[in-house]
Amino acid sequence: MFKKFSFQENIAGQSQLKSSVQRAIRTKIQDQFPLLEPILEDLMPKRTPIIQIKGHEHITFLSVNGEILFFQHFDGPYFPTLKLLHQYPDMLPQLRVDRGAIKFVLSGANIMCPGLTSKGARMDVELPAESMVAIMAEGKENALAIGWLKMSTNDIRKINKGIGCDNVHYLADTLWKETVHV
Repeated sequence: MFKKFSFQENIAGQSQLKSSVQRAIRTKIQDQFPLLEPILEDLMPKRTPIIQIKGHEHITFLSVNGEILFFQHFDGPYFPTLKLLHQYPDMLPQLRVDRGAIKFVLSGANIMCPGLTSKGARMDVELPAESMVAIMAEGKENALAIGWLKMSTNDIRKINKGIGCDNVHYLADTLWKETVHV
């Protein structure tokens, strides 16, 4: 998603959200990420404004205190940034790819089913299609990508062919590299 995205060229504008809109966003994020509930007030304080940054490709970013925390495409779910995921690694279910898939994931490729079912990979949780996941790597401590499952983990095991997970945001993409303060 952010392979060819450029903040200088692709930002249409930004605005501070009304308090009612901020409450609705906080509620949606709390529903989406229940494990963040204890720290949500620290992450997005009620008295601190949320800045919405709109991109040309229907991507919206949420910034608090000059740091982008979440983004969404159209009116879809909110995705955390990898920087936020590294701070709170348990906020998403984790799937692990084998060593051979690392270089492909880091270049923006989607995650193929065999990369999730081979010897070094792990899928310890049963998840339905269209679930948000943290993509971990064999032998690595931190997540290297955030993915969106194309099929359930059960189907990934059974079919073991094709794309199992879309690569939404990965280490070294534009969102990771560019530090945007608003």
